[in-house]
Amino acid sequence: MKSILRPAFVLFAVLTLICCVLYPFAITGIGQVAFADQAQGSIVLRDGQSVGSSLIGQAFSSPKYFWGRPSATSPMPNNATGSSGSNLGPTNPALIDAVKGRVDALKAADPANTAPIPVDLVTASASGLDPEISVAAAYYQVSRVAHERKLTVEEVRSMIDKRKESRYFGFFGEPRVNVLALNLALDQAH
Repeated sequence: MKSILRPAFVLFAVLTLICCVLYPFAITGIGQVAFADQAQGSIVLRDGQSVGSSLIGQAFSSPKYFWGRPSATSPMPNNATGSSGSNLGPTNPALIDAVKGRVDALKAADPANTAPIPVDLVTASASGLDPEISVAAAYYQVSRVAHERKLTVEEVRSMIDKRKESRYFGFFGEPRVNVLALNLALDQAH
């Protein structure tokens, strides 16, 4: 019995040391060195105060701000500890009602806007934490934001164009805009 238990306990101790101590410290160290900003949460500071993260979306509801993608996280929107989608299928009545409600809110906020509403303004992402919207979604909101901020449409479009990020590696995804960065630029310009 002793000849069986001793190797098992030694193996258990060695694997515990490797998997629970060495590996986590090594990965944390690599993350801190190679990706310091992301490992620290990509916190955005303004006047020494934290105003958000460039990697986690925030819920903006004032008409003077650009609005990001809806979030399906619970118990509150953009809850980083509860990253998840809604898991509602495209024919689910609850999803259809939620999208209709979001469309109505966008139309109520800017009744003169007759442009087609980009899909990312009315549907949540798989993570529920997207910090970015498509360029089309940003352009859709230009007239409302310009009106609320007493800026010209050209000034607001220029802010979007300056913060537009291209596709990953030139071909993955779509051009996009970070909503927090755009809203901070609006606050600074105003």
